[in-house]
Amino acid sequence: MGIKTDIHLYTAGTPNGIKVSMLLEELGLEYKVTAIDLSKNTQKEPWFLEINPNGRIPALTDTFTDGKQIRLFESGAILQYLVDRYDTDHKVSYPFGSREYYETNCWLFWQMGGLGPMQGQANHFTRYAPEKIEYGIKRYQTETRRLYSIMETQLAKTNAFLVGDKLTIADLSCWGWVAASHWAGVNIDDFPNLKSWVDRVIERPGSEKGRHVPTRHTALEQRNKSQEELEEQAAQGRQWILQGMAQDAKK
Repeated sequence: MGIKTDIHLYTAGTPNGIKVSMLLEELGLEYKVTAIDLSKNTQKEPWFLEINPNGRIPALTDTFTDGKQIRLFESGAILQYLVDRYDTDHKVSYPFGSREYYETNCWLFWQMGGLGPMQGQANHFTRYAPEKIEYGIKRYQTETRRLYSIMETQLAKTNAFLVGDKLTIADLSCWGWVAASHWAGVNIDDFPNLKSWVDRVIERPGSEKGRHVPTRHTALEQRNKSQEELEEQAAQGRQWILQGMAQDAKK
């Protein structure tokens, strides 16, 4: 049995979604889960927008210290909230004000502002765009590789995790993106330290369990798929992504 909480996670099996469930499992917290069906635009429904006005996953609710509900969105902000409130023993964090605390935040914001957006665009132009735009593919794959190289250099120095000698939200925020490198068209074998780190994180029972919330995580299996198989998989999601873009353009 985990530590009882009133946490309710609204999520899907994306890099941004699984980072939160991985942390919840690492902290040993009990929580409720509602799976959000992105293909049906559940995240755009009025009840969900009351939790996250941006209409994206993940989102989280909890009973705050004043006894009232708190609603949280943006995965990085959720990670910070969870460690600030629940990781009092600093299992996966460092004390506020320490050198490592601020370094962890640097990597967290680096992921939110760089790795996620850039690899997200690599995913889109490589897999979902209705036409192959080579400039877009090359631009974002190159930038993703550059960002991977930064992590590769850091991990060569630490020999374990991004900050200090333990897993933190810096690692959890990045893991789902790097695990999906093949989907973005980037060969993880070019980054041996990074590849070892991907495997090291899920050797931990909490992270391994959390990556399969709310559905089984299959990104690592994509390493063994052919381009034809990946294209077939992408085709299944391309239509609803384009429909969502069309709907957003009308607003």
